[in-house]
Amino acid sequence: MAGNTFGNLFKVTNWGESHGPAIGVVVDGCPSNLEISTAEIQKELNRRRPGQSDVSTPRKERDQVEILSGVLDGKTTGTPISLMIRNKDYKSEDYSTFTETYRPGHADFTYKMKYGIRDPFGGGRSSARITAGHVAAGAFAKKYLKEKINLKVTGFVKKVKDIAVDIDPLDVNPDIIESNIVRCPDPEIAKEMVKLIEEHKEIGESVGGIIECCVKNVPVGLGEPVFSKLNADLAHAIMSINATKGFEIGDGFGVAELTGSQNNDEFTLDEDGNIKTKTNHAGGIYGGISSGMPIVFRVAFKPVPTIGKQQNTVNEKGEKVKLAAKGRHDPCVLPRAVPIVEAMTAITLMDHYLMHQSRQ
Repeated sequence: MAGNTFGNLFKVTNWGESHGPAIGVVVDGCPSNLEISTAEIQKELNRRRPGQSDVSTPRKERDQVEILSGVLDGKTTGTPISLMIRNKDYKSEDYSTFTETYRPGHADFTYKMKYGIRDPFGGGRSSARITAGHVAAGAFAKKYLKEKINLKVTGFVKKVKDIAVDIDPLDVNPDIIESNIVRCPDPEIAKEMVKLIEEHKEIGESVGGIIECCVKNVPVGLGEPVFSKLNADLAHAIMSINATKGFEIGDGFGVAELTGSQNNDEFTLDEDGNIKTKTNHAGGIYGGISSGMPIVFRVAFKPVPTIGKQQNTVNEKGEKVKLAAKGRHDPCVLPRAVPIVEAMTAITLMDHYLMHQSRQ
């Protein structure tokens, strides 16, 4: 398996390179008669596109999506949906110093060792540029799940380096998240985050952080044990995103410090007699199956490896060299990664929802 396709019934196949003529995605298995417009897909893509603020790469791409197949008169036909985004503002000359030199922390080295060849221009398939396809596909999953079960996926920047926001993910306001360029639910903390990113950008550095995601109105029963547990597939989907280095759901690694009675979510009944839990330490999943409580997880992103600060490395000839990277790169991927995390979450839940429905 080449690793470019994700999903079982809702299949997403990503294609293209950072500096190629175009990038895109094929979505197979989307139910027919879902009303969706180019504008709705574009709205999601605009949240991810480069050049949208001072804390993102200055590469100017409009990321205009073209629907090539699978949608007729604004409705999905049930056949494969092919989406394409043309690359316009790529400057391959900026990468001339990388053609024979391995960037520290980058996939340059591993791609060359695996395939015997690599695309140095923008990183080719290892570039976060290709995640535009994830977001385009996620627009279909998001809308379908919203219409069918009122499912809502909300991601936000929880932490940038050592600056964090302390907020209950159930209480975040999506409008506030989208009101600032760092996508933090606290406007004052957002200002501190922006300042920190700009300071590191000035000295040729980059910073990482944490994105938290909350999914509301998840039905009970999603998940396919043993090897396709919902939390396992979510981890698979999220960890496939560029620059991700950690995933934890519910209380995550914090459960290692708890006792059983502290960690257990006691069952109770709501005012309508429905079973729920008093707490949600599990993050909405037991035994790989959704419990009906909100799914809450966090993902850690590393600092972008391509930086202007000089570093020691080697080239393909085996010579020790120094590298101070040039080009247009994000000093922090977190703000643009929020819609990518939401998209991969929606794609995973869409796939599991369709599998669950097929059992009924």
